[in-house]
Amino acid sequence: MTNRNVVTWFEISVTDMDRAKMFYETVLGKTLNKMPVPEEMGMTMYAFDWTDDGAGAAGALVKSDQGKPGGSGTLVYFDSEDCSELSRVEAAGGKIVMEKVPVEGFGFFGFCTDTEGNTIGFFSKN
Repeated sequence: MTNRNVVTWFEISVTDMDRAKMFYETVLGKTLNKMPVPEEMGMTMYAFDWTDDGAGAAGALVKSDQGKPGGSGTLVYFDSEDCSELSRVEAAGGKIVMEKVPVEGFGFFGFCTDTEGNTIGFFSKN
């Protein structure tokens, strides 16, 4: 059996999909892709890029009646080269919660609040 990360999928709840999509595309410097979702599910989803090799976790922004954005609870950390995404957060409408700080023996992290009120983080080895 191959060792794999335990998390395979995440969803970030949003109330304003256009605003949230613009925030994440600006901060991450990547395009999100609309996912086909059956109409009866009553949701809209835009996915972050992922690989098919099973490394890491994939996920999406989700607008639905089932999930509401919030700043407490589960915290998703995005992989980063150097946490430089934090420098684009405020211009994209978000707020810095913690600038890049070292975690001895592991790397660095920082986190912010997105335009929807979700807290997200960035983790880097550098």
